[in-house]
Amino acid sequence: MNPGRSHLKGLDYSVVQQCMHCGLCLPTCPTYDATKLERNSPRGRISLMRAIADGRLEPTATFADEMYFCLGCLACMTACPAGVNYAELFEHARAEAEQSGVLNSPKRSFIRGFALRWLFMDLNRLQLAGYALRLYQQLGLQTLVRRSGLLKLLPKRLRELEAMTPTVQPKFSAELINPITPAHGQKKYRVALLTGCAQDLIFSDVNRDTVEVLIRNGCEVITPPEQHCCGSLHAHNGEWELAQRLARKQIDQFPPEQFDAIITNAAGCGSHLKHYAKLLADDPSCQHRAELWDAKVKDIHEWLIEVGIRPPVISKCPPQTVTYHEACHLCHGQKITAQPRQLLRVIPGLKLVELPESTWCCGSAGIYNLIQPEMAGELLDRKLKHIRSTNAAVAATGNPGCLLQIVNGAKRENLPLRVVHPITLLAEAYRAECADNICVRNQGSLLH
Repeated sequence: MNPGRSHLKGLDYSVVQQCMHCGLCLPTCPTYDATKLERNSPRGRISLMRAIADGRLEPTATFADEMYFCLGCLACMTACPAGVNYAELFEHARAEAEQSGVLNSPKRSFIRGFALRWLFMDLNRLQLAGYALRLYQQLGLQTLVRRSGLLKLLPKRLRELEAMTPTVQPKFSAELINPITPAHGQKKYRVALLTGCAQDLIFSDVNRDTVEVLIRNGCEVITPPEQHCCGSLHAHNGEWELAQRLARKQIDQFPPEQFDAIITNAAGCGSHLKHYAKLLADDPSCQHRAELWDAKVKDIHEWLIEVGIRPPVISKCPPQTVTYHEACHLCHGQKITAQPRQLLRVIPGLKLVELPESTWCCGSAGIYNLIQPEMAGELLDRKLKHIRSTNAAVAATGNPGCLLQIVNGAKRENLPLRVVHPITLLAEAYRAECADNICVRNQGSLLH
């Protein structure tokens, strides 16, 4: 996309005009379901986008607000009989809103500049912030502040945000995982693991578990200690050029021709990572490698089922009842629905109970729960109600945002619920093989 060129007017017009206005998307859209307003539906939003593409409407604050009221859950794409690429429209519409500057204010510009242009453009900075937060938590300062009553002096929204502060892991991914981890037994594949941004700070244990599962399924795993953000946060929030810059960095760091697969365990990132060719379509120098990259990126559930997962063998397995929440960008964005269930079903002693409305958004949606707290809260309440109905002790989901959203909701309501990534449950089953004296291989190979 050339600087200064309208994102929506510059799109292939066949993408803009593809919507038939049939309305089959309406029952699947959480915001339309809540408000019953046409403008809060995919059909209504596409009408606004098309009006701008046609030159009948200029971007306004109302248009921009509507684009940010959309969750970007992509449930409409699953429902659409015409195959409308709402994901592409949605990203370009938000980029159009940002390019127009109709939402600009000193406060908003500062927050976006700090987060998107500074913090997430260099993960060393993000890790530094993570170290500071970890120290604040480990020294007991967070507990002290919460018990002191000082938070009552803050505005209500700031108190809510403070309550959502995630617990930073004791060690980040580079401290848990060697740059090269050999396969257990015969090496069949050479794969790379993307450790992510928030995933690295909050769920580095999931990255460790992912490596453990991969090596037990014949994969040599390459995990560079210093990685870059994949750019999904930027692309989903209108920063198109920053997303392109980060995509080029990823392709340079993980040359796709060198790997059988490039593994991601974060649904939101994975959905973005599989579309670098379209993101870099105006850069002929990157096009071939971007297309190869798209073909090599695999969600961890998808990859394990594709290569044939080895079931854990345990003689004594404690029973556990698990329900599965489908992250929007896994089921709607990547069309991966059966594979996580197949993975869970190979775990001995695990009973999988289907979650009502499993594909309905939990309200996390990237940073949606930060910028649209009321709607995000309604969706979280709805999700927790369905989780309760299953009587499951464990809820599994394949996206860090969903994990954190449901963890915070369960904590708020004192709901005794363990919330985990499916890959963690599988890794635990493999580790139980060693406890069962079935596996004698030293587990220390994963650690520094």
